[in-house]
Amino acid sequence: MRVAYRTFGCKANQYDTERMRQEVEASGGETVADWSDSDVVVVNTCTVTNQADADARRFIRRARRENPDARIVVAGCSAVLRGPDYRAMEEVAGVVEGHDPVHVARTVTVVPDVPLVQLQLTGDLHQVHTEPVGATLLRERRGGTRGWLKIQDGCDRKCSFCATRLARGGSRSRLPDEIVGEARLLSQRHPELVLTGIHIGHYGLDLDAPTSLSRLTARLLEEVPGVRFRLGSVEATEVDDLLVDLLVGGGDGLAPHLHMPLQSGADSVLRRMRRWHTREMYRARALEIAERVPRLGLGADIITGFPGETPHDHDETRALVAELPFTYLHVFPFSPRDGTPAESLPDPVPQRIAGDRARDLRDLGMEKGLEYRRTRVGETATVTLEGEGTSALTGDYLRVRVSCQGGDPPGPGVLQKGILEGEASDLGIRLVP
Repeated sequence: MRVAYRTFGCKANQYDTERMRQEVEASGGETVADWSDSDVVVVNTCTVTNQADADARRFIRRARRENPDARIVVAGCSAVLRGPDYRAMEEVAGVVEGHDPVHVARTVTVVPDVPLVQLQLTGDLHQVHTEPVGATLLRERRGGTRGWLKIQDGCDRKCSFCATRLARGGSRSRLPDEIVGEARLLSQRHPELVLTGIHIGHYGLDLDAPTSLSRLTARLLEEVPGVRFRLGSVEATEVDDLLVDLLVGGGDGLAPHLHMPLQSGADSVLRRMRRWHTREMYRARALEIAERVPRLGLGADIITGFPGETPHDHDETRALVAELPFTYLHVFPFSPRDGTPAESLPDPVPQRIAGDRARDLRDLGMEKGLEYRRTRVGETATVTLEGEGTSALTGDYLRVRVSCQGGDPPGPGVLQKGILEGEASDLGIRLVP
């Protein structure tokens, strides 16, 4: 049975797909890259916006047109919140409301002549997620140079715009021993591992022996040498002093890179978003970290046009972005999500204005990124080689071209040192033999 996979959304979703793939292969399935030449197509959906739902449905219809004989199985976040909608689609043969790889494997490998079972979770969405985050260790991220290492799932926060918490449930941490064991397996195939989850800053708080993201990171650096770890998205207020110490002293073992969601630089908007930090809290912590980690890749998520956002609010966000040492930004116009408190907030901002504000911040983010890249010309960097070894990612999250002095690049999947050179807009690295 040939099985193809299509993943929408974040690194946590990509990790979940790899667990599904591994479980299906253990049950006798064969993974293929082309869904038009498969017996089953597994669609792992995202629900971060209504558009994400629409993208998944559009792909499902396309997959059926291109491969009318394939059975299509839908799983993931959107399947949790919109299970009946997917079951009503004539193209869909099975729905797994969630990310459980065992349930996905059972649905995929069902005997073709027997109708697929429609698996669904029952009860309050806030209470349904009781399964361990990962019961089996992932051995590799198929087709990726960098590996994803999922350390927790779910979120206990209640941001007014977010539907992911509804789909994923409360925060649940994996045991440290299990994470270290999986990191050892993944490090045999990947030179860099990204610690991912839904809210990794809350890692360990729910365990019987409570721990923290920083203590887990310290243990990984000590017990899994020879690989570079990179932190996924983490809140500014949850980057503690030990984590900063590790960023400073981790050498090539920990990438000097933080992605700290901001969402807005205006306190009035942050309150309506139900964020737990203020503008000044974020500002102070970002500056403290940047002072201690001078070569820091620093990114943020920002939402523009949130209900009630005024021109002054946008100016406050712009001023904060201009002040802080961001090297890149992810900026999105607000999109109301069904079932979230933000959906019914008053004073909506017209999409045209939200889009204009997003473009303004994206342009500013690009300028800041180019400014930072100029400061790196002539300096050394350790990179993860990707693709065919002709592109690479630095520790501080710069994507660069690769040239090799005295020969061809050593190929993907290798950490290499080199000298950054060229123009800021087309930065390259010359590897040192």
